[in-house]
Amino acid sequence: METTKSHIALLASPGMGHLIPVLELAKHLVSLQSFKVTVFVVATDHASLANTHLLQSPADSGDLLDIVLLPFIDVSDIGGPSVSFIATIVTTVLRSLPFLRSEISKMEFRPTALVVDLFGTDALEIADEYNMLKFVFIASNAWFLAVMLCTPEIDRKEIDEHGKKRKPLHIPGCKPIKFEHNLDVFFMDPNDPFYQGYVEAINKMSLTDGILVNTWAKLEPTTLKALRETKKVPIYPIGPLVRPIEKSVFGNEIIAWLDKQPKQSVIYVSFGSGGTLSAQQIKELAWGLELSQQRFVWVLRPPTENDAAGTFLALGNGSDATLDYLPDGFPARTQDRGLLVPMWAPQVEVLSHPSIGGFLTHCGWNSTMESIVNGVPMIAWPLYAEQKMNASMLTEDIGASIRVMAVESDAAVGREEIRSVVRKILVDRQGRNIRSRIKELKDSAVNALAKGGSSYNSMSQVANICIQHLKTKASGA
Repeated sequence: METTKSHIALLASPGMGHLIPVLELAKHLVSLQSFKVTVFVVATDHASLANTHLLQSPADSGDLLDIVLLPFIDVSDIGGPSVSFIATIVTTVLRSLPFLRSEISKMEFRPTALVVDLFGTDALEIADEYNMLKFVFIASNAWFLAVMLCTPEIDRKEIDEHGKKRKPLHIPGCKPIKFEHNLDVFFMDPNDPFYQGYVEAINKMSLTDGILVNTWAKLEPTTLKALRETKKVPIYPIGPLVRPIEKSVFGNEIIAWLDKQPKQSVIYVSFGSGGTLSAQQIKELAWGLELSQQRFVWVLRPPTENDAAGTFLALGNGSDATLDYLPDGFPARTQDRGLLVPMWAPQVEVLSHPSIGGFLTHCGWNSTMESIVNGVPMIAWPLYAEQKMNASMLTEDIGASIRVMAVESDAAVGREEIRSVVRKILVDRQGRNIRSRIKELKDSAVNALAKGGSSYNSMSQVANICIQHLKTKASGA
């Protein structure tokens, strides 16, 4: 292998929400910069991942993209079902680092740069060992990144008042964090090892050569300006990075059903790769969809009590076709206007279909980007992590969604509220206004990624830094 071509290594943490954007970043580096790219995948579910197409390099990448699945890591010793998925991710990545180091050490042509996500910052020491550039990829928005970078500097008294008195947390140059955003890190004991690990990860991020973020300049101009002015670390908005449409999916029974529906008449309901609902909430959602009298495609998973991220670490296209947790008679009563899809659907292909008129979503950032890129207005139903921040941003700041509201904060969202928001997005004028705004955002996203666009230029800057570092190493400087 020639040593004049930059070689970028990416580390993907467990979970589809982490793996998919990392793979899209890898494809961009190959297609736009002709870099050699190796993606190291850390997974908690090897069997399911092996049954997907995700680990297959695209045909048009030639020999420039390698995807390496690191050995399985047993984390059963860290606790039982009560252990959070965050703790599982952190432990799995940490225990995978010896395998990552071994793989890199064996390479004849070692990487010029290592790119990790928030959960992979401990791997940055490997980059130091091999004189590699260090980057962090945040597969979320700039507002979330700004909150993270500011966390170590926020006065503890202000954090306590945020948790106990429900006062907003002020972030320099950015929108404040409300109590209702429920960002877990601000409710943790500062002596908790996971809080300390979070702060340590942020400090490591601040010492890197740059942070790549899955957003673009015109989507978050104020926040990106504030991040640049802090001058903590270079920020490169390179989004939106979303999975492209796969023509092989067409002929799928979901697409075939959508082909028979009128334009913009269907609400797509999905809570991402990890989101789950309680049994009561599933029943209320079913009744709400039925009462709306609108067409729908609903990706269902069995109920999980008290764990909104119940399937985050599960990968693949598994199915549970029993659907016995739905209200009696619901499938039969709605069969003429609804399609029930167990576990998984080809989301990008569904959202790109002309019959889709709205997306009821958990507001994961990957799903948000896919909805905007395909021009689909959203109903925001956040579940966990930074999703309530995302929902606030989509609804209050950029006008891309409406928000479901429960009567009480800890109660299930009622069927009448669900009926109302579905009709608003598909039938009422409010939905038409949001659709118009989404069209503007879609055009903005296309322009950002086009040659000469803001995200294209950011990616080119990162590429030039890597090329210059390789030249410096080659000259022995």
